[in-house]
Formats: sequence, structure tokens, C-alpha cells
Amino acid sequence: MTLLVDTSVWSLALRRDGPTGSKEVIVLREALSGADAVVTTGLVLQELVQGFSGARDRVAVIERFGALPLIQPDRQDHIAAAEVRNACRRNGVQVGTIDALLIQLCGRYELTLLSTDKDFADAAPYVPFKLWGHG
Repeated sequence: MTLLVDTSVWSLALRRDGPTGSKEVIVLREALSGADAVVTTGLVLQELVQGFSGARDRVAVIERFGALPLIQPDRQDHIAAAEVRNACRRNGVQVGTIDALLIQLCGRYELTLLSTDKDFADAAPYVPFKLWGHG
């Protein structure tokens, strides 16, 4: 399995105030140890870097992410992500722009999304993508 890890999981995993025992962080750590492949995208990296105030922390995150394959959305991915968002909205589910793009990338590259964000679980019945821990 190849995981696309959402910012919510990375944020928990990188917390300084102690390790978290969440299932998603455990899965991430196992994957990084070789159990599964992990990929990222620039938007996740950007969200993480924006969340760090110290230069040293930002540099450490950027260096760590340099080892991960980077998936780059193209024009069609952005168009398809708009359709993801529209399909969700038609069914009463609000999905953010970045979340819709992550869903699209998972569908396109046959990735499994690892997230603690319940918005993805809400979207799952209405758009085709693999969400870790669901179905």
C-alpha cells in the first residue's frame, strides 16, 4: 500500500510535547520504517512548514520531506478536484479545496489517504478514493 499522509497526521507525529498513540501516527511510523510506501504533495509540506515558527524546525521538516516522493498535481487534477468538491457539496458535505485535491490525487495514483480529519470520512461515500480505516 502507498500512503498519502494528510497534514493532520504529520502534525500529531511531529509534536514536541510527547508522542501520540493515535492509530494513524502508529501506521505512519510503521510505514516510514518500511511497512508501506509514503508519498507527499507540496500542499501538505506547505501546511506543515507554515505551522512552525522556528527556523530550525522548518528546516528539519523540509529536510525530512526531501526523502519522500513528491506528487505534483497537474491542471486536470485541479479540474477533477473541483468536481470532487461539487459532488460532496451536492450531498451536503463541505470539503475544503486542499482536501478535495488530496482526494483527487489519491484516486488518480491509487493511494490510500491517512488522515485524522473527519471531513474525509464524510466525503468517502460520495467520491471514489481509499481512506485508511474505512472500507
